[in-house]
Amino acid sequence: MDFLLWVAFPYAAMAVFVVGHIFRYRHDQFGWTSRSSQVYENRLLRWGSPMFHYGILMVLGGHVVGLLVPKEWLEFVGVSNEIYHVGATWLGSIAAVLTLAGLAILIYRRRLNTRVLLATTVMDKAMYALLGTTLLFGTTATVLFQVLGAGYDYRGTISPWVRGLLSAQPDPALMANVPFFFQLHVLSATLLFLLWPFTRLVHVFSAPIGYFVRPYIVYRSRDTHRGSGARKARRGWEKSVLPTSARDKDAARR
Repeated sequence: MDFLLWVAFPYAAMAVFVVGHIFRYRHDQFGWTSRSSQVYENRLLRWGSPMFHYGILMVLGGHVVGLLVPKEWLEFVGVSNEIYHVGATWLGSIAAVLTLAGLAILIYRRRLNTRVLLATTVMDKAMYALLGTTLLFGTTATVLFQVLGAGYDYRGTISPWVRGLLSAQPDPALMANVPFFFQLHVLSATLLFLLWPFTRLVHVFSAPIGYFVRPYIVYRSRDTHRGSGARKARRGWEKSVLPTSARDKDAARR
């Protein structure tokens, strides 16, 4: 069972994640979208979307540091174990509250507005449910063990297990004695990655990063009556004008 949960299942999810994205990009590019419903409702979306997106970016950043960066590296640059856990616990709690609040607003919006609800697919509902479950398990584990409890050093078990998976040296024994809510959080997150390519979450890989480095677009008027700032129209760029007879007929119709 340990091998199935902590080796076979994660590798199956990783394979589906990679192959699923490639397949969908090749065969469903028109469906590669966030399926925005802003045209149906904007008041709640204006609050819920920024809260969720900023919160989830903070959560992802914390997970990258906590899971992929060995604690020896952080200690080498002066981040002690106590400083790390204080920062991770409280900053992580703020990020979790922000993310959950934003997600709750977005789900409430979909249930409240009929037009938004009709635009919600079955996979959207499954994604929202699984994403919310993953966040709740992670928040519960943080509150029980890091805030109210004596603390749990997941960088000695979960973190090396994740790095072992990525380096093709998995060790399921590392997850055997991990607290239950941390295990549920890991398993639900793994399932979320497995379903990721078939949901709207694919739009994460279409972030408009190029927008920040694209050259400026300069608009210049070619109308001669606008003053010295307008250049004389070059040959082939002259403004089209209706013939006199056609212009008279058009005026008569008006």
